[in-house]
Amino acid sequence: MTTSLASSPPDRPWALLAELTHGCPLHCSYCSNPVELASKSAELTTSQWLAVFRQAADLGVVSAHLSGGEPLLRPDLAAIVAAADGAGIHTQLVTSGVGLGRARLDRLADAGLRSVQLSVQHADPTASDLIAGRRSFADKERAAALVRAAGLPLGLNVVLHRHNLDALDALIDLAPAWGADRIELANTQFYGWALRNRDALLPSRSQLAEAARTVRRRRAELAADRIEVVWVVPDYFDGQAKPCMGGWGAISLTVTPDGTVLPCPAAAAIPRLDAPNVRDHDLEWIWNHSQAFARYRGTEWMREPCRSCDLRTTDFGGCRCQAFALTGDAAATDPACRLSPDHHLLRDLVDAPSDPATRGRGVGRPRTPARRASPTPNGTG
Repeated sequence: MTTSLASSPPDRPWALLAELTHGCPLHCSYCSNPVELASKSAELTTSQWLAVFRQAADLGVVSAHLSGGEPLLRPDLAAIVAAADGAGIHTQLVTSGVGLGRARLDRLADAGLRSVQLSVQHADPTASDLIAGRRSFADKERAAALVRAAGLPLGLNVVLHRHNLDALDALIDLAPAWGADRIELANTQFYGWALRNRDALLPSRSQLAEAARTVRRRRAELAADRIEVVWVVPDYFDGQAKPCMGGWGAISLTVTPDGTVLPCPAAAAIPRLDAPNVRDHDLEWIWNHSQAFARYRGTEWMREPCRSCDLRTTDFGGCRCQAFALTGDAAATDPACRLSPDHHLLRDLVDAPSDPATRGRGVGRPRTPARRASPTPNGTG
């Protein structure tokens, strides 16, 4: 495996995921946040985040998701939004909705916030609160109304799993009911907490097949209302590896709460990555010169069967973080690909008879040490 930079410089990134904090009022078992979360004391200061956005704009970034954890836990959020907007970066708040009041939203809108993505766990309030680990459905409904009253575009994000797939019709109904322009139906990606809880979250093939039919039907029904319905395919089941963030170190970067900069949100799990930090280097150097971003960029690092595969510049060998999580080798072909010698790891898993004893588990975050100070992310809330 080569770790040298390609002969030509990489393209400029256009997207930034700013994880402002790992703190969150919810405790969703599907969350892709790392098992070891950055502590509040390790978070970047306001001035450091402001520098991040200036550097990101200089590098070419034009769009940023302000996420976490729950970004509303940052009292300086309006200042961060203003810095991004002043640098010419479009900002979207990715939030659970908990703690979003009218005055707070007005301050964020005045600072330049351009859109809001609201997480939803279930269409039934009781089930939603159970999955989220606290009462929060009413907060979400109220937050949606505030966003629409403020005239901001609203998107809903639903992470799908065994415990809410059967309620897909009702979940999609929330988009027109709450005035959303877009609803993203994202089947669980198994990183972080979600990987810990995979046995309790993994749906059945029949659930997914019915859900896919529902999405096709509802897209047609909502087309006249111009509501976009996005279906994020579950790569465990179809034998096709998903592209790695449009390619490792190709279009976006993630800055974690403690300033670690990653080619994708889950990359901190890869050992010996030597991920750089904005406290030590600026984003230009990190993007263009750090070994962490060069490591799986392009195709030179690939082994067979990826090296000679016609899809190598389309799926990029699949997800490096998933390859490591499932095989212990981040340079391996993603086992989600049917051509991977390790594909049986997923095929045997998804084709195994479902164990009824696990169906009620995994609704809350597991009892493992979670808030350590060491730096180490499916959506907010």
